[in-house]
Amino acid sequence: MSTGASALDLPALFSYGLFGLPLAMLALPIYIYVAPFYAQRSSLDLAQIGAVLLAARIGAAFIDPALGAWMAHGRRSYAELIGVSLPLLLLGFGALFHPPALPEAATLAWFLAALLLVYAAYGLASIAHQSWGAALSQARAQRTRVTAVREGCGLVGVILAAGLTSVLGYEGLSLAFAACLLMAGALLLARAPRPALRRDSAALPAGAWRAPWRQRAFRWLFAILLVNGVAAAIPATLFLFFAGDYLHLGHYAGPFLIVYFCAAAASMPAWVALARRYGEARAWRGAMLLAASVFVWAYGLDAGAAWGFAAICLLSGLALGADLALPPALLAGLIGVAGHAGRQEAAYFGWWNWGVQMSLALAAGIVLPLLAWLGYVPGRDGGLPALSATYALLPCALKLLAALLLWRAPLQHIYSDSGHMEHRACVS
Repeated sequence: MSTGASALDLPALFSYGLFGLPLAMLALPIYIYVAPFYAQRSSLDLAQIGAVLLAARIGAAFIDPALGAWMAHGRRSYAELIGVSLPLLLLGFGALFHPPALPEAATLAWFLAALLLVYAAYGLASIAHQSWGAALSQARAQRTRVTAVREGCGLVGVILAAGLTSVLGYEGLSLAFAACLLMAGALLLARAPRPALRRDSAALPAGAWRAPWRQRAFRWLFAILLVNGVAAAIPATLFLFFAGDYLHLGHYAGPFLIVYFCAAAASMPAWVALARRYGEARAWRGAMLLAASVFVWAYGLDAGAAWGFAAICLLSGLALGADLALPPALLAGLIGVAGHAGRQEAAYFGWWNWGVQMSLALAAGIVLPLLAWLGYVPGRDGGLPALSATYALLPCALKLLAALLLWRAPLQHIYSDSGHMEHRACVS
């Protein structure tokens, strides 16, 4: 069935957004746990792991736009595409975190192949899910609620994944992920409101996959996404190394993550309210400045500073809520004013996820080999100053750059209360 803004009550939003929970349960291990997992349970060194992550994420970055273009030109509904992704997600997660005992070269190949499968399945599911949400409504208040509910459910999934990994290990996480994926997928396919897709109009031209890049606002928003994404991906990649080797608090890694993501979840209603009053762009810029002003203090922490690091996790987690809820809402509004709502969301989110994957690839592919070159070896004392500076200072500098770009971008005043913006401000 199709739906309008009036139909998006909380049960409908929950039926749609809950699928973000298992997707986040998959994303957290990929982005935070996978490097330490293979460092501890295989013969691969840090430079090899970083090279595989870089290769896989670059590959995934090019898979996502191809998926988005295929989905935009295809005749399959978002629900059908998500149904196809479910068995692929289960297979990829199992292969990645339950590898067989293999020689080093074979382990490298298995690691790369499993990552590519996971990224492809995750890209298919997340592009379809994000596009589904973007097509539900173009009213600014409604689109922010859609993204906030979806990302809020995702934060619950992240918290659940962090807690289960700490208590039950990867075996327990695998079982919980499978159960949540099947349950949330069933609810999404059976009960979620359907967007009114314009499948009755003329076929898309062959170059429609390039349409997002013709939008000036999209080019600005994509650049901000990339810079801000690298700023977020660096501490995500290095979190377990920093908590374990620098702070000597590895046994508290799970609780630290739970504090961080609980703060983000709790902040969601506040960011929705701020976005409604001041606009998504202004609210997001304020969150970037908050994150940089808080996270920089991680550089001055001493070993054993549990309370200090917990406070940083709490305050920077509040800023994370804006990073999750506001950018997709901005993109949804951009799609609407371009006249592509209900038809080409997948093309936009394909490129959007390309930016996310590229930011992750740059973070892992640069900082892990850099730290290895500077003498840092996981589990040893060498290279700890470099680890601290890379973890704490570099992301703050990038956050400030992203805030500057957002301040200069043609986004602050182009969204009206009805969710539309002036076409001349967005198209070159």
